[in-house]
Amino acid sequence: MNPKLRLDPEMVRKARRLAERAAQPVVELARTHTTVSVERAVLRLAGLSGADPDGTPWVNHLVDAVRADVGLAHGVALPVWDALLHGGYDDLTQLAQKASAVRFRIPEGDAAREARAAARAAVARGIARIDTRRRERERLIERWGDPPQPWIYLIVATGDIYEDIPQAKAAAREGADVIAVIRSTGQSLLDYVPEGATREGYAGTYATQENFRLMRAALDEVSAELGRYVRLTNYASGLCMPEIATLAGLERLDMMLNDSMYGILFRDINPIRTFVDQRFSRQVHARAGIIINTGEDNYLTTADAVEAAHTVTVSQLLNEYFAKEAGLADWQLGLGHAFEIDPWLPDSFRLELAHALLARELFPDCPLKWMPPTRHMTGDIFFGYLHDAFFNLAGALTGQGILLVGMMTEAITTPWLSDRDLALQNVRYVLRTAGRLREDFHPAPDGFIAQRARQVLGEAVDLLERIVDHGLLNAIADGTFGLMKRPPEGGKGREGVFAHADGYYNPATELLESTSYEGTRDE
Repeated sequence: MNPKLRLDPEMVRKARRLAERAAQPVVELARTHTTVSVERAVLRLAGLSGADPDGTPWVNHLVDAVRADVGLAHGVALPVWDALLHGGYDDLTQLAQKASAVRFRIPEGDAAREARAAARAAVARGIARIDTRRRERERLIERWGDPPQPWIYLIVATGDIYEDIPQAKAAAREGADVIAVIRSTGQSLLDYVPEGATREGYAGTYATQENFRLMRAALDEVSAELGRYVRLTNYASGLCMPEIATLAGLERLDMMLNDSMYGILFRDINPIRTFVDQRFSRQVHARAGIIINTGEDNYLTTADAVEAAHTVTVSQLLNEYFAKEAGLADWQLGLGHAFEIDPWLPDSFRLELAHALLARELFPDCPLKWMPPTRHMTGDIFFGYLHDAFFNLAGALTGQGILLVGMMTEAITTPWLSDRDLALQNVRYVLRTAGRLREDFHPAPDGFIAQRARQVLGEAVDLLERIVDHGLLNAIADGTFGLMKRPPEGGKGREGVFAHADGYYNPATELLESTSYEGTRDE
């Protein structure tokens, strides 16, 4: 796509340099700390699954037992595989079942070397399974075909996975390219991943490995029927972000919501915990070939979409740096933004075009995720349907990669199937009649749209300079993003964060950073 805003290249480079400087201290923090969920993800990669009769996962039992005996500053790999090698246990599951009776230690010398080698081999098999699922995706896309962008993204979540499946298939048949199964309210605050297929969720369906498997199999069936690959997305956020990312890779999910600050701002999860978890999660996503969706749209539900537009750009630039540092490529960065300006504000549509086009030109190779209006939906379904059409038109004009389908019943009720059908008709109509209009859409070089975009970029650079001077964690504490003030020592899950001791060992991080995926896709 040819640049249309005539952004100052030096200003763009400066913005990226500042974002890197602002993010680097947080990356260093993530590199030198671990969390209970990172350690549980290591065990999941090594093949430990299942739960006790009360539903507590075996990974939780095992990590908690190690933590009680020797802490987690050295990681779980060395004490767990030392116990496995020298305790006479058949496998990780048996060790986890008897963990309360085990006395774990941090091995030294030859015992440490043996434990390290055994842990690395076990985790390597898990990463190989993720590689196999990624190659499987590539073969299926080649066989069935890949729909052109923008991909139409539709949310399905009844709380019952067995109700979600027929609704997801119906949505795909009506034109949806991506099915998002949103999580049950509050799951992000659970410090464990539920086990098995679930039928009781509130305003969403629990993210579990079995639910992932069931929905992926269902979408494969409908993909074969339709002759196009239908993608599946879920949420890698909250206190179990690394584990859910790992399960997504093992079950061939295609996209995951994975924002660097969403859990901090909107779920009050400890900032350090979140940044440590998101780095590991993104390393897994990079290896699995999963596209991440970031959550900048949420800022505009609590802050004014005009006054705070530059905070979205700043967050996009930070998310880009965090993602690339963890190994994600441009084609995996579904950076977020949203259509949330008050529709009755004069020139609101022109402002929306300026913001969307700015994001498109700052990140030309990324499949940006464009979110529909929610904040200013009033319950008037006729106006809501028109408002969504303007959103779809803005997406077409500015070349967005992923269009989330807006619902005219937003703010009233969970949408009926008929509501989804009408919403999909709206998207299809706009894309059919105006999908190529961006070829002819060239804002005046010094007109309102171009000037507004340059203004927002300038404000983003100014804010990044202040963040560099003040520190990103302090900026979050001051309410810079979404007006939410979250101090670095506050929030949920802080007790589950541990600084690395000398000799800390994580075979998953070691393998993800030292080996690369070998598949069929051009990287």
